[in-house]
Amino acid sequence: MLSGVLNNCRPNSWTRPVSARSRVAVVSENGRGKTTLLHVLAGVVTPDEGTVRRTGTIGLARQELSARDGETVGSLTAEALGPPLAALAALDAATLALAEGEPAADDRYAAALDAATRLDAWDAGRRVDVALAALGACRDRDRPLSTLSVGQRYRVRLACLLGVRHDVLLLDEPTNHLDADGLDFLTRRLRAHDGGLAVVSHDRALLRDVANRFLDLDPTRDGRPRLYAGGYDAWQAARRRERERWEQDHEEQQAEHRRLQEAASRARDRLSTGWRPDKGTGKHQRQSRAPGVVQALKRQQDALEAHRVDVPEPPPVLRWPDLAVRPGAPQARAHGVAVDGRLPGPVDLTLDGGDRLLVTGPNGAGKSTLLAVLAGALEPTDGHVRAARGARIVLVTQETAEQDPALTAREVYRRHVERLVAGGTVRDADAVPLGTLGLLGSDALRTPVGRMSQGQQRRLDLALALSGRPGLVLLDEPTNHLSSALVEELTGAIRGTSAAVVVATHDRQLLRDLADWPRLDLPGGPGPGARSCTART
Repeated sequence: MLSGVLNNCRPNSWTRPVSARSRVAVVSENGRGKTTLLHVLAGVVTPDEGTVRRTGTIGLARQELSARDGETVGSLTAEALGPPLAALAALDAATLALAEGEPAADDRYAAALDAATRLDAWDAGRRVDVALAALGACRDRDRPLSTLSVGQRYRVRLACLLGVRHDVLLLDEPTNHLDADGLDFLTRRLRAHDGGLAVVSHDRALLRDVANRFLDLDPTRDGRPRLYAGGYDAWQAARRRERERWEQDHEEQQAEHRRLQEAASRARDRLSTGWRPDKGTGKHQRQSRAPGVVQALKRQQDALEAHRVDVPEPPPVLRWPDLAVRPGAPQARAHGVAVDGRLPGPVDLTLDGGDRLLVTGPNGAGKSTLLAVLAGALEPTDGHVRAARGARIVLVTQETAEQDPALTAREVYRRHVERLVAGGTVRDADAVPLGTLGLLGSDALRTPVGRMSQGQQRRLDLALALSGRPGLVLLDEPTNHLSSALVEELTGAIRGTSAAVVVATHDRQLLRDLADWPRLDLPGGPGPGARSCTART
């Protein structure tokens, strides 16, 4: 069990426990401390204030897994199987002691049997093997981790955590890098988990399936996190009601403040014309009214000073720019495209303004490869891609783009726009101002990229892609690392934009939301296995 009092993570804290059968989703916009909270609960990070109390075993799945020299798939699985194997060894030793009649052997044997039973240690190796296979992870124990992709390494680590029993699981974006089969296995395993669970995830389908409480770290009027009982829909409804009240109260306070400012300004104008009248007729009459005008100004100034604006401005929402793409305007053509060992073909695509295409398939089917080929970032082995004259094509990849970690988000964006202008991609006057997108708050804009969360960096990637008003937007797993609220906004935006949009995703909720789009199922995918598609709506 976990319970704690955490400050910054701050807002005066979270004191609720993650206990047996708890199903807590930790949610918020990017950069609010979800990952930090999980690391504090796991003991990886020490809180500035407050305490965390832990009992039982804790398994933490980080968003990424680095590969140290000499580490292999086998060393990772051996590390995970260490506790159950140690429990079995202790049980063997206790059994021998019991047989030899050693003092207190009964108690020792009972404790060892209890530990081995709690871990179900006899079956741990098989469970890890099953999880490796179900998640599509590498099962070659001699394979160095450094030779695996980020996604492959993550699947090995996740399989180890799911195969070995822990009292509490802390999972940070566990659906990243999983295909449909892997997602189904993960969901079943978490639903069957008989210990506590705290999960940070952008995957709305997973949150619907496994969470019954939502710890929301997003900004609130009083600066405190909210814990919502009930499922995903109950959390969304309560959050929406609070946001509407917040926006209404903020607007009412701002409107009243503007009214008082205008009243004080009018009183000041009356004073300036009444207190020093022009010479001539009516001079004494205006002077006699001056004390009343002064009193009126004083009353208006007092009212303005007394008026409190104590409702903070609500956080921004995504404002997708007008990309001004003419319906049917040619963007790209792909003819007979294939990439040896990465993308089976031939793939034929026609993408024009307003077109939509959903690309699906298991890990390794070539979804990311196809998008890279369409973007011109990768040359196909067979076939070719032709971009229309003047077409602006952008690709947002699965992983965040590398940037100078010392530069702030604002500086990265400015340099990117300068390169677009210098290359003739866009005129300076047509570039989308960063502040108009609602993707990054004022604090994030001033933050060096190296200190931004993965979600904030993902938001920056999306902003960079939109900066030049593209006509074809290629999105590879666009929901990775993004908050549920932003994913909802992004889904609405890509459905309504005038640009052509291609989305490659495993996200089950996004697949449902885009179910009416034309679909290209790469070999082995969940559909009929078609290899060519004309992307017309």
